[in-house]
Amino acid sequence: MTVSSSTRTIRIASRKSQLALVQTHWVREQLQKHYPNRQFEVDTMSTQGDKILDVALSKIGDKGLFTKELEVKMLDRTADLAVHSLKDLPTNLPEGLVLGCVTEREDPADALVVHSKYQDKQLDTLPEGAVIGTSSLRRLAQLRYHYPHFTFKDIRGNVNTRLRKLDEGEFDGIILAVAGLQRLGMSDRIHQVIPPEISLHAVGQGALGIECREGDTEILELIKAIEHPETRDRTLAERSFLRSLEGGCQVPIGVNTKIEADTLTLTGMVASLDGKQLVKDSVSGKPSDAEKLGLDLADRLRELGAGEILAKIFAEIERS
Repeated sequence: MTVSSSTRTIRIASRKSQLALVQTHWVREQLQKHYPNRQFEVDTMSTQGDKILDVALSKIGDKGLFTKELEVKMLDRTADLAVHSLKDLPTNLPEGLVLGCVTEREDPADALVVHSKYQDKQLDTLPEGAVIGTSSLRRLAQLRYHYPHFTFKDIRGNVNTRLRKLDEGEFDGIILAVAGLQRLGMSDRIHQVIPPEISLHAVGQGALGIECREGDTEILELIKAIEHPETRDRTLAERSFLRSLEGGCQVPIGVNTKIEADTLTLTGMVASLDGKQLVKDSVSGKPSDAEKLGLDLADRLRELGAGEILAKIFAEIERS
């Protein structure tokens, strides 16, 4: 790999949340290992998504909710790259910016975390009316489909805030990402890893995406050193699927991917907000055809009624 001999400091933009900083500093450390003679600095800021905590995400829109401020810094050249939880990065990026690198994925599954009084329970054995907290319409729709007897409440805030609300008894259980808890050193709070048969994960969940300026060859070459090809191919298929269905992270669209024997299998689902309708299917092919597989699966789900389900969801969100 040929990398410019420039000695300029590389500026990395990050959100201020604890998880975002853990992820960004991990990326910085990996880059520093590969380029010990280069300087990397982290520049933090709050995004709109960090500031609005009293309104459900689905009601304020989510296109760039956690990324826009970071992108502005790259476009005005006060930052060179930004580290995102890939699930937060819109599938259509602003002109002049690209997804330059995807790092190795942590477990992308969802996790159930329970109040201490339910340590002996799993999703299948929690009592009728148990109060489950989630801010994700994707998780909500799938859990409503499988567990219509639960009571669901929206929950916002960072991971520590959500765990505090759970421990104080506001919820009987909450749903969080396995990867986020692992990265924060909180694996002991994972009570149950929810199987994909119950909850397909968000597009890009568990992976980090590094965004940078299009055509900035120095940065693009630098970050390729920490790219994970299998994760890149899996998430390219997932993002293509989501883009084709025109859904953001606040639409009930879930996925699961795996690569075995040079075959990429992509599973996807679309569900109604009330959980009463759910369509799911899978496609398989070569990893090099990842984006085409995403388009093919989107077409299949449209044939199963996904278009009508999504149209109804968009109308409901707009009315609310």
